[in-house]
Amino acid sequence: MSKLIMTLDGAVVKEYPIDKDSISIGRKHGNDIQLNDLTVSGRHALIVVMGEHTYVDDLGSTNGTLLNGARVAKTLIKPGDVIQIGNYQFTYFADDDTEYEPTMFIQAEVEDTQVMKMDNAPAEANKVIRGERLAGVKLMNGPMARKVLELRKPFNTIGFNGIKMAMIARNADNYTISALKSNKLRRANDIPMLNGKPISMEAVKLKENDLIELAGTQMQFFYFE
Repeated sequence: MSKLIMTLDGAVVKEYPIDKDSISIGRKHGNDIQLNDLTVSGRHALIVVMGEHTYVDDLGSTNGTLLNGARVAKTLIKPGDVIQIGNYQFTYFADDDTEYEPTMFIQAEVEDTQVMKMDNAPAEANKVIRGERLAGVKLMNGPMARKVLELRKPFNTIGFNGIKMAMIARNADNYTISALKSNKLRRANDIPMLNGKPISMEAVKLKENDLIELAGTQMQFFYFE
């Protein structure tokens, strides 16, 4: 049976089997998957099974539904695809035989255009530095290989299993990376690396094609054209 693995801030929250023709996702009661997230619409999206194919269908939500980082309406999904709704990510697996590690999920980033349904949201919450052109990181190995995370925010934390390991900052004329101190990192290979060398807490400028490694997962820094 196919399933969705839901993650929040890089940590696995829950596994949902796709055991009927459609699964509704949204903020209101009555959805099959209810999300307590102010950027999620009341009825936000559907996961629809039609024969051997599975689709994600945005229901005209305020902030949209992302599939592998791009906004979609009704679109076919494939194993390993990542659906983002608000702050949550759902990774699609085709059957129960597929193995996944709970540490393989990278933290979700909120789109800078998202609308918070509250009157007193801080003005800085959606601030984006426009000076430096947009960059991203592409996962190079593991089940999510070739997936891309856009680095839109002034501060983008990356890590696994809820542990923030490093921060990529978007500055006026460059991107920098620095390690984040954590007492949760136990293994030697948990130390974040840049081009094979440990990342310190002092910010280092990132260059095109730099290779970042977190807990055995490699990701390549690049600029969008």
